[in-house]
Amino acid sequence: MVGSVIKLYYVDVLDFLGVKELPTILLLLFNKNNKTMINQPLHALVNKQNGNLAFRLSRLEENYFSGQLQRYNYFSLIWITGGSGKIKTGVSEYEFKENSLFAFSPFQPFLFSTANPIKGIVINFHSEFISFHQKDKEMDFRKVLYSNVYQPPLIRIDVNSASVFSMLCEKIKAEIQLSSLAQHEILAAYLRIFLITASRLKIEQQPQVDNIRKESKKHYILQKLKDAIEENFRAKHSPVEYAAILFVTTKTLAKASKSYYNKTISGIINERIIAEAKSELYLTDKPVKEIAYELGYEDEYYFSRFFKVNTKISPKNYRNTVRYIRA
Repeated sequence: MVGSVIKLYYVDVLDFLGVKELPTILLLLFNKNNKTMINQPLHALVNKQNGNLAFRLSRLEENYFSGQLQRYNYFSLIWITGGSGKIKTGVSEYEFKENSLFAFSPFQPFLFSTANPIKGIVINFHSEFISFHQKDKEMDFRKVLYSNVYQPPLIRIDVNSASVFSMLCEKIKAEIQLSSLAQHEILAAYLRIFLITASRLKIEQQPQVDNIRKESKKHYILQKLKDAIEENFRAKHSPVEYAAILFVTTKTLAKASKSYYNKTISGIINERIIAEAKSELYLTDKPVKEIAYELGYEDEYYFSRFFKVNTKISPKNYRNTVRYIRA
């Protein structure tokens, strides 16, 4: 059980950079003049078995995210409690202000741009912390908040919800400091309430999200396919690989995909790869060769042909075009 191997730690921002090997107990004092760090020790739980982050709650330092491309290997919630600005994610840009909430999936890139300091709360957690992979109807909030990278990630927080979130954050901080009996279960419960409250707000503001959630219940195998693609699209590109992951035949999977999405499995996989490639071309200055390699293509020219077949434009021309339009 995950809870049995989780122990309380204070961890530093090195974890943001992917450091996995942590000492038994790590308590660091932060340099207040370093604006790239969280402004206080983090309230966090680390999986003692593998050294990976399980759960973390922290406050934003002034302009902590501003101008820096972020991409974490865990689920994230970012609640802006003060300030305003713009956020780029995928190939879209959104304006945000005080009491905006963002939900990001693992490895989903985003970039904040702010003229003035912003304040907020950041929650990061691993899927196993609240058993995201269990077959549970209560996990619908994952489908609302995290299953579709094409939906706007911004949720507006009303006064009542802000009060609930503030209370939950205080409860979480107090519980982590206690390090007492059933701590993991209590923290997971608080996080679930936070996620469910946020999901209800998103459904109110984006009704189409709930339609997608309801439809996915009727097509369980296709939801599992979407989840599998989201987790593996950088390394696995063929329908056969996904059929093997889901323990079904490619014929069964192809039939379901065609009847519901009117798309081939390859089409769905390619769509996700192209979306990620566009995001990288728009948000970063990485060479096309590097982007291709990160998406599982060792041959840059093969990737460029693949991109052009699916978008009618080369990666280089796409990058120049979207940047010119945004400018």
